[in-house]
Amino acid sequence: MTASTDSNLQELGRQRPEWEPWLAVIEEVLNETADAQWDALVPAGIESRESKIPLLAGATITLEPDSLRRWTERLLRTASRSGTEKMAALKPALQAPSDILALFKASLCQDSDRLNEIAAAVGADPEAFQAVMTLAPVPFLHACNRRWTHAIAPSWAEGYCPVCGAWPAFAEVRGIERNRYFRCGRCASGWQLYCLICPYCGMTDHNELVTMVPEQGGTSRVIEACKRCLGYVKSFTTLQGSPAAKVMLDDLASVDLDVAALDHGYRRPPAPGYSLDVTLVEKPAEKSSFWRG
Repeated sequence: MTASTDSNLQELGRQRPEWEPWLAVIEEVLNETADAQWDALVPAGIESRESKIPLLAGATITLEPDSLRRWTERLLRTASRSGTEKMAALKPALQAPSDILALFKASLCQDSDRLNEIAAAVGADPEAFQAVMTLAPVPFLHACNRRWTHAIAPSWAEGYCPVCGAWPAFAEVRGIERNRYFRCGRCASGWQLYCLICPYCGMTDHNELVTMVPEQGGTSRVIEACKRCLGYVKSFTTLQGSPAAKVMLDDLASVDLDVAALDHGYRRPPAPGYSLDVTLVEKPAEKSSFWRG
């Protein structure tokens, strides 16, 4: 994690002291995301796709179960020590045996039903388990974005991420040209769409699209919503795009916009934009693993 990102995290903690337990989990993820050795796990031979299929869809990923288990347990341990009742309910997941590749696949593919099944099997609080485990693939997804940025087709016109198929965390209206980019909260990818459009249903009719401006903060932070599908996306006016490591923090720092959107009846889709059909292959454990214990 860079000094700038660490400063942003500390500032967020000062503004929201009640978030300290969750920010400890986020810090663990961001520290791991900065480890370039995750790049070695990114599938090779991925080529640019101009179709509706994200780059990660259909990929075969080779992972070492023991190393992956250590990373997952470290993340769960950090969460369980946070002091909150829900997070403390994750402790059974640290001891219970499970198919770590199945767990990672469910987390990677945002398979809520499967994650709930695993949580029930290990005796963990399902809401807390799902919240933490959806973060487990983030370091791998950031590595995919680092390796595949060149492969994102300039003509990509879908509302979901061209790398991992997730819906955007927010939009950025950049520079004096006011070019509009969506940013993925999972892999931090960015992709440009050339018109005002609902990322969820593709609506472009201005009569069906609304912009809500908060009472405080001016017009640099707004909510763009669709009256047809009742979806919304946060939008920030900025000179340039946020660094990859800061995307998750920008999303957290703007939670007030999420609350306002929910209060007005708008929602984000619960399922990802594109269902990834990935294959996970077990790699034999090596004597020296790069993941910290």
